[in-house]
Amino acid sequence: MNSNKYDPAELPDLLPIYYKRLFPYGPYYRWLHYGGVPKHYFTNREFSFTLKDDVYIRYQSFPDQQDLEKEIQKRCPYKIDIGAVFSHRPKDHKTVKAAAFQAQEKELVFDIDMTDYDDVRNCCSQNAHPQHSVEDFGYDHLLWVYSGRRGIHCWVCDKGARKLSQTARSAIAEYLTVVKGGDNQTRKVTLDEHMHPHVSRSFDIIEEYFTEYAVRKQDFLEDEQKWTKVLALVPDETLRESLMTDFKKVGTSSSSRWAILKQRISECHAKGLFRKSRNVVQEIMLQYCYPRLDVNVSKGVNHLLKSPFCIHPKTGRVCVPMDQDHIDSFDPASVPTISNLVEELNQLETGTTKIKDYKRTSLGPTIDVFERFLKKLENTWKGKLIEQSDMKREF
Repeated sequence: MNSNKYDPAELPDLLPIYYKRLFPYGPYYRWLHYGGVPKHYFTNREFSFTLKDDVYIRYQSFPDQQDLEKEIQKRCPYKIDIGAVFSHRPKDHKTVKAAAFQAQEKELVFDIDMTDYDDVRNCCSQNAHPQHSVEDFGYDHLLWVYSGRRGIHCWVCDKGARKLSQTARSAIAEYLTVVKGGDNQTRKVTLDEHMHPHVSRSFDIIEEYFTEYAVRKQDFLEDEQKWTKVLALVPDETLRESLMTDFKKVGTSSSSRWAILKQRISECHAKGLFRKSRNVVQEIMLQYCYPRLDVNVSKGVNHLLKSPFCIHPKTGRVCVPMDQDHIDSFDPASVPTISNLVEELNQLETGTTKIKDYKRTSLGPTIDVFERFLKKLENTWKGKLIEQSDMKREF
């Protein structure tokens, strides 16, 4: 097996090994069990499995880690999705009246997919670096997960976030949505004269990275085809045509053309001209770099989302947790594939060891990231467990 190659045809042979020796059931259960506060949190959680040939099984639920482990190893799902915590055990949903079977809680989730950036991206099809978070709402426990191909998922695991209603989730999703409009809408960011503090903070982050990302790496004003897309975001036709002339005659690179655009806008602003284009520099930067969220994923309490540690069937890469403190150094191309991992297992020295196999492979560092996240999360529910214990003693 070539360690640099992944053949999707090998997946049925590789998955049983992965699920037996590499899937981190212990930390995974610790996460979704939430310390047993409340007790039904894991037992009433919905899982769905996508099996070979797109066979889809919903409303799976498990009493404990061992049962989950046994079923995953038996089914070897191509994909695992995590859903809501319901009022009843999902596997019993057919025995419960439909009105009584309700999704009650779930992590607040966000999905950022790189295919949503195709209108403003010229390269780096798998580089997705989330610089923005939901810290405005006071949430501390964010689990960032690479989707295995072109996306990033964020699981907000704070107790308050898990209890949000659909209305509240929708409000948060709309609050965080700055880039609006479908493929047919050219100008997707329109700012008020005074930027909202949230947008202003987001812009400060984008400003720090914009030159390196858009100007140098994306070379977004390199030629007429590219700069025409950018100038289409300038609302005033006269200014747009003037900039087009300058780009052709004076500009020599993305860097020089971007400097021309900023200087022209500044001069017009000082003279009180082209008021509709007052914020066009900020609008362009936000349209090119602000996270584009799939709001439907965030809104629904009952929306299923791909589980961490799945294997992406097309790339073979593991959906690994990402270290948000070192997000700039994250490289999707370096994420281990299932082929790599099984080959690493084959090269391990045999013998008795208490170290889990996943810690002895290149999956280990990503599980370290996950366990650091868990440790911080677990500190929040230790007090609740002591409180429950004290209540039992009182009786």
